[in-house]
Amino acid sequence: MKIGELARRTAVSERSLRYYEEQGLLVSTRTPSGHRTYPEQAVDRVIRIQELFAAGLCSGKIAELLPCMRDEDGGPSEAATPWLVADLRRQRARIDEQIAELTRTREILDDVIVVASGGSSGAPAGASAVVETVKPAPSRRQGVSAK
Repeated sequence: MKIGELARRTAVSERSLRYYEEQGLLVSTRTPSGHRTYPEQAVDRVIRIQELFAAGLCSGKIAELLPCMRDEDGGPSEAATPWLVADLRRQRARIDEQIAELTRTREILDDVIVVASGGSSGAPAGASAVVETVKPAPSRRQGVSAK
């Protein structure tokens, strides 16, 4: 499939697809006229890359992890090692630390809002401890057509 079709089917820009290729995350072949073509499996690969970026991983880390993961379901591939699980746990711990820092920052901001509004922000006392429930984003697999 051509780059435009892959972009449409994955809701990822052509520019991002070219970047993934530059980073070694995605492979294409070239037609005699120089146009990129991708195999059907590239759809799953791009979705997996997007999920890993959404999890906060950088392209270098994704390049290390992709060979250890199956594109179609994200499970471990034959190349997976205990290193994969250990590295993913380290990444998760890093994200947990970021969440904790953001929570502390939000609490400080809530306190500043209360003070700046003269103590009557409309928020209940201790509002900084309230954690909102966020509806998860829909899976990128929704709407991906299988041609």
